Amino acid sequence: MIASYKAILASLLAAMTVAQGVAAESHTVRFTNKCGRGTPTLRNQQGKVLSTGGDFKSNGPLIGAIAYLQTGNCGANGEGCTLIETTLRNPTTPGSGSSSDISLIPPHKFSVASGFKYFNGCDGQGADCKDQNCKTAFHKPTDTNVQVACQTNDAGLNIIFCD
Repeated sequence: MIASYKAILASLLAAMTVAQGVAAESHTVRFTNKCGRGTPTLRNQQGKVLSTGGDFKSNGPLIGAIAYLQTGNCGANGEGCTLIETTLRNPTTPGSGSSSDISLIPPHKFSVASGFKYFNGCDGQGADCKDQNCKTAFHKPTDTNVQVACQTNDAGLNIIFCD
């Protein structure tokens, strides 16, 4: 009797573990560098480098990450370069999901054509900035209309340079 109880309990725990794994939040940031130079760089809020060109997968939300193409002219936080800002998270209430944008707010400035597109949800939605006067980037903090939201679970982001 105890052996069968233990077997049933073990089966239930295994099923719960599998169910939790299926429901776990996950986001991927991918880079496409068409410039033929530079190093795509992804950093988290604490300044830790998460990727220098390879896919980065977060197991859970990715909050306040920044990305830029390090051409030798960018500061550690993308100063002097075109900056992509992103928060990737599953929405828990309407409007609380992912949001990404391009920033040229000083000390950031146009360096290379940069853009992003969501995938695995909100496919194709994004923005491109091909010159210093693009209307799809923040030029001042009040340019909030340039943020691109995605309200889909597990959305990924492809960051594209020189497209």
